[in-house]
Parts: sequence; structure tokens; C-alpha cells
Amino acid sequence: MKRTKKSLLLALNWVLLSFTTSILIILAQPTAPVPAQAPNSTNSQQSREEQLREVLQRQSPKPVVIPQTTPSPEATPSPTPTPKPDEATEPAPTPEEIARREQFIAADKLYLAGQFAEAEKIYRQLKEPFAKTTQPQERKPAITDPTQLSPGGKVYWRESEAGIAKNLQSRTLVPLQLLVEQYPEFIPGHIRFAEVLKQYDRPEQALDILERGASLYPDQPELVKARVTALADAKKWMEASLAARQFAILNPKNPQAGEFNNLAEVHLKRYKSHIQAEIRGNAIANILTGALGYAVTGSLVGPFSALDSTILLLRGEQSIGESVAKQAKEQLKLITDDTVVAYVNEIGQKLANVAGRNEFKYEFFVVPDEQLNAFALPGGKIFINAGAIAKTNSEAELAGLVAHELSHVVLSHGFQLVTQGNLVGNITQYIPLGGIIGQLSALSYSRDMERQADTLGTRLIVATGYAADGLRNLMVTLEKQQKNVPPSWFSSHPGGSERVRYLEDMIINSNYNRYSYEGVERHSQIQAKVKQLLKEKKEQAEKKQPAR
Repeated sequence: MKRTKKSLLLALNWVLLSFTTSILIILAQPTAPVPAQAPNSTNSQQSREEQLREVLQRQSPKPVVIPQTTPSPEATPSPTPTPKPDEATEPAPTPEEIARREQFIAADKLYLAGQFAEAEKIYRQLKEPFAKTTQPQERKPAITDPTQLSPGGKVYWRESEAGIAKNLQSRTLVPLQLLVEQYPEFIPGHIRFAEVLKQYDRPEQALDILERGASLYPDQPELVKARVTALADAKKWMEASLAARQFAILNPKNPQAGEFNNLAEVHLKRYKSHIQAEIRGNAIANILTGALGYAVTGSLVGPFSALDSTILLLRGEQSIGESVAKQAKEQLKLITDDTVVAYVNEIGQKLANVAGRNEFKYEFFVVPDEQLNAFALPGGKIFINAGAIAKTNSEAELAGLVAHELSHVVLSHGFQLVTQGNLVGNITQYIPLGGIIGQLSALSYSRDMERQADTLGTRLIVATGYAADGLRNLMVTLEKQQKNVPPSWFSSHPGGSERVRYLEDMIINSNYNRYSYEGVERHSQIQAKVKQLLKEKKEQAEKKQPAR
């Protein structure tokens, strides 16, 4: 009993000392992220990096993990073990597949030569229509003046104005809904409908209307501005900043481009301020949690690692990414072939240029792993498996994968998970089965993050001229490789069929062009080099194995 009281007294003294010291340290941190510094060799720095690396590995999104499938014993009468899919001999392409590839190459050449109509004819012949989706209506030129509406459109507009004047909900909402459905080219209709929905406490529906309108007419400044405002009102400051920045990037000659750049900066600062406040608030909880851990376990490792990782978080996304990427590059033994690395970097930088966050130093690395996978670290460090090059069918598909991971970066998904996981991890380390609890806590928002990354990723490949279905086709490729996957309601990521379906709907509803550049020839050339590098790596690994 005396020992317990003594431990509690020591813990209380430690709390008071740590609280005072930590508040001084935290308040001394800059309010904005500072440039990352080279990690030193002290044990304290190592513990910070290890803490953050563990959190990242446990909770960062991994959208394209492919469960390895093993053929059933009944499929092979021979007692010899069936090789894994990555080890199996790749079948030679059929004459039909060769002919199809040559047609894609011909279409790509026409596209690059500026003969878009001729290229589109070939792309349309090669690509089947999406299943279970309707063909989009032809997009009409945008109009902003009600006098340009047809007689039917004028009636809807007039009725909605009368409903607003008399404060009648149904008389306002019904004609506005018909107006945006039948006359989507009328820009004020989308804006007015969203305003009224927000007035009647339907902010999510209002945002949906503005997002749909802005996807159809992304060059209309008033529509995009209304969407930016709605996102900010919903406290989605990062998305608001990106929407404004992308308008400025994609419409540099628009007179309002400068205004949108300013809006992007304002909302980015609001987002960073929110994250900093969240980290500072979590720091207090981390200190108290550390004291509890000391009282229960008698170990100071938990308290100090909690405090150290909080300080590292305050340094910002770029700094965290640099620290963890340094370790990752040492452990993964990256591919250094100039041609392969330049190919991936070219795709990545092209996408990053329209992503909307230029404060990061974007770097793209190729991992000598045969699985079709990739992962992103905060601050713009993206790692692509060589298997992603070997198993995708075109540059557009690979661009879809890169764009998806890039979207996680620019939307700060990894940083948000690390920020939240920092507190969750420090609490659950003292609870039985805490690791499982910590991982499951991320499931409630990971699926939403995946959808956000799919949506923004598709917009990025469209903005850079790739076929709009690049990411969708990647998901089809993934779906073909999946077998015995867990139910989609339990998985932290949407299932393959679900993702394919909503990507198809988005492409159709947004009228994105899927009959654009595929990049088959160059991808095939790089693909052959990557397969050779993987083969050589495998042979070297086999030679190092001791003879039996």
C-alpha cells in the first residue's frame, strides 16, 4: 500500500513538472510549420522518428493493398506447390491483345499530334461503355443571364423567385431542383439552389449541388467561388483552399485568378491554424496519459515518447515526411535506374503542378516490390512499387495510382491520421488489446478519405490530359486480382466493385473525357525494363540463399 502511494505521489510530481515544462516547450513552437532539419544522431531524435514511423505504419491509408491469392489444392493435381501469382510465368499476349495495344499506340500518337477527333474515334472503338450507367447529355455552353433561358426555364426561375419572396419552402425548392436538373448550364440556378438549401438547414445537399455544378463548369468563377465558400462554412478548409487554388492554376488568364489564389492562402492558413490548435490540445492529454502510464507501469518511455512525438508534429507535415522518408529510403533499397525513376517522377510532378499545394517538395520513389501497391507520407513523399508499373496497362492507369496517393498528401490525410493517432496510440498502449483498438478507431474516417482521394485523383488526371478513367481502370485491374476479400463494410477502404461504380458515376455525371491520352507505348517500354530489374533482383536474392 505504501509503495502504491509512493508511486502515485511520484506520478503527481512528475505531472506537475512535465505540465509546466511542456507548456513552455509547446508555446515556444512556431505557429506555422518550419522547414525540416536533418535528423541528428541522438537517442531523443531516434525515439521521435520511431514513434512517428510506427504511427504511420499502423494508421496511414493503404488504398491499393492486394491480398495475395493462392490457388486451391484441387486446381493442381501435382504435389508440387503452386507458385504465387507474382512468381508465375506471365502468359504471352494473344494476337487480339497485341492488335488492341497497337491501336492504342496509334490513337496516342494522333492525340499527341493534336488530332484529337481522330484519336477519339479509335479510343471509342477500343473502350466499352460503362456497365449500369447512362450516357451523359451533351454539355451546353454556360449561361448566366436569366433572359437567355428557354420559356420553360424562365418559368422555373420566376416561380422560385416568387417562393423566396413569400418564404414558401416547397414553392422555392421544387422549381429550383427542376431548373438545375433540366438546365444545368444556367450557373445562377446552382448558386441560388445551394443558398436556399443552406437557408433551410441542408448544408450537405447544398454542397452536393455546388460540387456537381462546378464539375460540369469548372471555368465559371462565381460557381467555384460559391463552392469554396460552402466548403469553408462546413469547416473543410483544406478542400476550400484546393478548390480555389485549382481554379487559379487551370484558368491563369481569368481576371479573378489572383483573387482565387488569395482565397486559397486564407483557407490554407485557417486549416493549419486548426491543426496546430488540435495538436496543442492533444499535447495536454498526452502528458496526463503519460503520467498515468508511469503510475501503472513505472516506465517513463511512454510519457517521453508522447511529448517528443507531439513536438515533432508541431514542426509540420514537411518535416515529418522528411524524417520518416529518410528511414524508408534506407530500408526499402529503392530502384535507382534513371529511366524508370524519371518516368515516375515526370508523371508525379505533372500531377503535383495542378494539385494546389506548392509548399511541399514532392518526391517520387520506386520500390523494388512486385505487388501493385503504393503509399504516401505527409509532405509529398510518395513511394510506388515497381509492381505498379509492371501490372498496370498504361501510363493513364499508373497516373491514376500516383494521383490517388498524391491526393492523400494534398488533403493532409496522413498528417491528420498521425495527429489523431498520436493521442490514440499513447492512450491505447496502456489498455489490453490497445493496438487493435487504435487501428479500428481509424475505420470510421478512412473510407471517406479514400473516396476523397479517388475523387480528387480523377480530377487531377483529367486536368493533366490523361484519360479520365485511368484510376477507374486501375481499380478494375485490382478487382481482378482480389480474391476472398473481407466484406466492404468491415474494410477500412471501399471494395473494388464499389469504387469502380462510383468512379464511373463521377466520370459520367461530370462529363469527364475518358477518350483521351492513354500512353501505352512508353509505358510498355518502361514496363519491360522494370520486369527485367525485378527478375535480376529475384535472381540475386536466390543466389544469396544458402544451399540446402
